[in-house]
Amino acid sequence: MQDLYDVIIIGGGPAGLTAAIYLARAKYRVLVTEKKEFGGQITITSEVVNYPGIMKISGKELTDNMRAQAQNFGAEFKIANVLSLEVNEKIKTVKTDKGDLKAFGILIATGAHPRMIGFDGEERFKGHGVAYCATCDGEFFTGKEIFVVGGGYAAAEESVFLTKYGKHVTILVREDDFTCAKSVADKAKNNDKITVLTNTEVVKGDGTDTLNYIKYRNNKTSEETEYKDDNGFGVFVFAGYEPASDLVKGIVDVDEYGYIITDGNKKTNVDGVYAAGDITEKNLRQVVTATGDGALAATELERYAKMMQEETGMHPEPLVSKAPVKETIPATSTLFTADMINQLNTVFERMEHSLVLKVHVDDSKTSLELKEYMEELIKLTDKLSLEVIEESGKDIPYVSVFRDDKECGMKFHGVPGGHEFTSFVLGLYNMAGSGQKISDDDAERIKKINKKIHLLIMVSLSCTMCPELVTAALKISSLNDNVMVDIYELSKFETLKNKYNVMSVPCMIINDGKTVFGKKNISELLDIINNLE
Repeated sequence: MQDLYDVIIIGGGPAGLTAAIYLARAKYRVLVTEKKEFGGQITITSEVVNYPGIMKISGKELTDNMRAQAQNFGAEFKIANVLSLEVNEKIKTVKTDKGDLKAFGILIATGAHPRMIGFDGEERFKGHGVAYCATCDGEFFTGKEIFVVGGGYAAAEESVFLTKYGKHVTILVREDDFTCAKSVADKAKNNDKITVLTNTEVVKGDGTDTLNYIKYRNNKTSEETEYKDDNGFGVFVFAGYEPASDLVKGIVDVDEYGYIITDGNKKTNVDGVYAAGDITEKNLRQVVTATGDGALAATELERYAKMMQEETGMHPEPLVSKAPVKETIPATSTLFTADMINQLNTVFERMEHSLVLKVHVDDSKTSLELKEYMEELIKLTDKLSLEVIEESGKDIPYVSVFRDDKECGMKFHGVPGGHEFTSFVLGLYNMAGSGQKISDDDAERIKKINKKIHLLIMVSLSCTMCPELVTAALKISSLNDNVMVDIYELSKFETLKNKYNVMSVPCMIINDGKTVFGKKNISELLDIINNLE
């Protein structure tokens, strides 16, 4: 069987990536599938300081290193939405939106997602005052009052981070005290810009277009407090996580909270199916415990895969692993690092057509930055050329993309640095030819879009969730002329932020009407477009 894997790992967070490292290094054929973005929840953490052996690193950088390490050993990766599992045969089937996958063993490492606490108004004001990611949305509350709901590690740590933006932070802790380590809690308690209220729960949030009212109650005295500010404020919810276990409910045993039950070796009640990381029942959910789970599950899956190879006589052939190569690149750019240039060169080599970047600028500092950015970019390849257009307007500066004298449906307003560097480059790649591969189903759905669609996407360069939505939108636009995409670096366009009352990114406005928050892959974005009235 040509497309047989020893193990398929569902979930590309620290647990899944660690398991991939161990399995691939042991010469087993392993595939990691991920619905959206490899790295898991830790990618939104700006600083990881408690991972052994590493003084300080961002969550995204840490998991990017894990993925590169696994890939160097021969692990394979696939963005795909897993729809269902068939696990009763010796060769198990993972059904995805990109087709069926076969393997001897399966590792469930789907992790968990932020939990909504359900107070009155929480759903209504998501993106308009209620947020769940301090790194992505903290800057929207600069100089404003901020409330943090939660008493665990994330609530304590992110509250300190939010003092960089808010004039004051109030933490509402439901219990008698924080539930995290004292050293972490003390940083919040001892911060002059933070007030901690214990035994306190949110009752209601209200407002007009944005959140401007909150009521919270002491759950011991029943005393209620109201806070109102017509200029708005923020409520950040850090109330733990819900296990992403819907896929396996009814297939493997889960506890009353939905966490997968495993034995000491991370095996579920089904032979050949293991689980690791935050999806499992455990007392501590941290990167270090997730990686430990992944290593343990992988070691057991090695034994299981070997046994199945002997029973079936089938031996999946892993990719040939290779040691990582460090290329030395001359310092020809003042804006792009060697790693960025490596990434760019890979894309430029695959571009099928040349593109013209038309940069629209005025005399502002941001215009100068954008012009210099594009000038440096075109120095790296003959596939790109530049045209500078001096004008004025509310949407200046921006870069538009042309192919064969025809405008592509892609404009970036601001400077596409930070986390938007990759999405911008992939946008160029898609506009320059066939680009990234997508499922036949998605491609067919894109072709069928027969009405004009304008996607206005507002992003922050520090947001790790924005690039997926941007990349998905640009891919759709590259395949259908009816879809136009304008991306705005929101910090540079305050009037746009105020017009749509944006307090969370990514934020997408469709045809100047429907508002959508949060990252979306191509399939999810197509669902939204196709359901437009």
